[in-house]
Amino acid sequence: MKRLLLGSALAALSAAASAAPVLGPAYGDGMVLQQGHPIAIAGTARPGATVTAVLGDTSFSARADADGAFTVTLPARAASTRPVTLTLTDPDGTAQVGNILIGDVILCSGQSNMELPVTRALDAGNQLGRAADDGIRLLKIPQSTAAVPQDRFSFPVAWHAAERETVADFSAACFYMGKTLRAERPDIPVGLIHSNWGGSAARAWLSPAAVEDLYGADTLSLLHAYADDPYRATQSFAPRWMDWWREQDNGREPWRDSAQLDWAPIPAFSFWNEWTGTGLDTEPRANVWLRQTLTLTEEQAARGGELSIGAIDDLDLTFVNGQPVGYTFGWGVERSYRVPGEVLKAGENEILIAANNAWDMGGFFAGPERLFFTPGDGGEAIPLGTDWEYSVAPFQDVPPRAPWDANAGAGVMHNAMIAPLGPMRLAAVAWYQGESDAGQADYDKRLGGLFSGWRTQFGDQARMLVVQLANFGQRQSQPGPSSWADLRQEQLDAVMAARDAALVTAIDLGEPGDIHPANKNTLGRRLAHAFMGQKTPMPASAKREGGSVTVRFSGVDGALVAYGGTAALGVELCGETQESCRFVQPELMGDRMVIPVEAQTPATRVRYAWADAPVVNLYDGNGDAIPGFELAITD
Repeated sequence: MKRLLLGSALAALSAAASAAPVLGPAYGDGMVLQQGHPIAIAGTARPGATVTAVLGDTSFSARADADGAFTVTLPARAASTRPVTLTLTDPDGTAQVGNILIGDVILCSGQSNMELPVTRALDAGNQLGRAADDGIRLLKIPQSTAAVPQDRFSFPVAWHAAERETVADFSAACFYMGKTLRAERPDIPVGLIHSNWGGSAARAWLSPAAVEDLYGADTLSLLHAYADDPYRATQSFAPRWMDWWREQDNGREPWRDSAQLDWAPIPAFSFWNEWTGTGLDTEPRANVWLRQTLTLTEEQAARGGELSIGAIDDLDLTFVNGQPVGYTFGWGVERSYRVPGEVLKAGENEILIAANNAWDMGGFFAGPERLFFTPGDGGEAIPLGTDWEYSVAPFQDVPPRAPWDANAGAGVMHNAMIAPLGPMRLAAVAWYQGESDAGQADYDKRLGGLFSGWRTQFGDQARMLVVQLANFGQRQSQPGPSSWADLRQEQLDAVMAARDAALVTAIDLGEPGDIHPANKNTLGRRLAHAFMGQKTPMPASAKREGGSVTVRFSGVDGALVAYGGTAALGVELCGETQESCRFVQPELMGDRMVIPVEAQTPATRVRYAWADAPVVNLYDGNGDAIPGFELAITD
């Protein structure tokens, strides 16, 4: 984090000392600027300098603040496929970027299903052959995290026109949305921004204001502490982790006395999945303590140093002589922790790593050459060797996660992958995420926080497009609970509660055995139509009428239709309990679904497609799928 912040500071100083203003990192040759709204151009210059921006025949000025940051706002422009040039001038010089189009700019964000590239989607070969379109411009954001908002990306970025090479690794859902928009509105250029991270949780994309609102000022404070000094932040976070461990392990505190545990030599310096006969080879989801000693001279101990433990899959809290020195979540992420002199002693120092693996491979990700201690005097690194010991904890639960961790840290992806976009105006944000949040309550509140953060940064005009999760998992022949259905409902609730938002369902596009369905082509078309305001079928109400329940839908094109049979599949009536839910066969009547209700049978809710991987066949006349939902029945 400190390196990122230092890089940002040096960039600002460099800009201030240069002979011309410097644009923000997301602005550049070949970009698309948003049509129909004032255009915000941000960058850095000499503190206090007046910066003038000229775009086509318009010109406006702004003064750089004390840190050298400026934002010039130009009048709104109509969409145009004719390239224009932007010129920035201050008393020290002039900067220029060209080949700029005016159209609709859309941010595509989320986890792996939005990240999935065109090469892995359907019909990739043919689609890549027809990908070239100078009216589609692409910007791909590098993956990185930061505890506090950054003004630069981890690597430089650039806009590229759509062609085979630039489209291949770009988000398929995003590209096919842009392709549909271009086909149906050929006079309007499209700028697409790909900012995604597979496996990421929704809270990683929250703005600082949303983090504070949902998780409290203490969380923000801890993030700032981590940006300043990871060691001190670990001291603040560790008590929460320790309390959790005591509850799980009958009050034991191995960091205080490791002799409480039963130890054995590690069978190999490798992932513990390969430790045949240990139990970890058959069940790698585990909490495992790893132990080693480090011998130091009195002088080495007094100076402190850096402890490098390679990469641990998935997360670790590392102790030296009973003192927590570092916490990291992230497979493949190299760990290096500062160890102050007051923690160390002459002679043997005990290193304990509490490692947790929640999925797939666990334990040592890198070889023993990546584990060493470097004394603070710059002396030669001391290898930690291969003769580690291990002890498996009697529980599998995942420990508390620090707010700075990689995949689920509070706002850490926003800070590194969204914040540097600056105040550029957007037409929309397309969001496909939720798999990592299934089973966690209040997803609708996290979506509300995301909406607020995006609109604060990119303008109130930005339309919110949310993809309802695709069907994935084991098929069910009877009604039952479903964490994915719960999350789909919260996605629906959040969209219904927001203004200028749309739900785009993928509930019929999934593959039960593949969490990454390949049909992003149809999904892209649905996203484009939702962006353009095309109405799609949405559940509106469920009302008891005589001996039936009538479910009404809005946005139905033509009439509801059940493909492949005479009745819609996956429709349930429920009372107050899960056990009361049963499948029913409704009658479809235009934009309504009429469900007979037997006397004395509990019916307070209607559900549709309420399963992780439901089989669905209910559409409207336009071929749009009905989203999964639950509605309370009213009288």
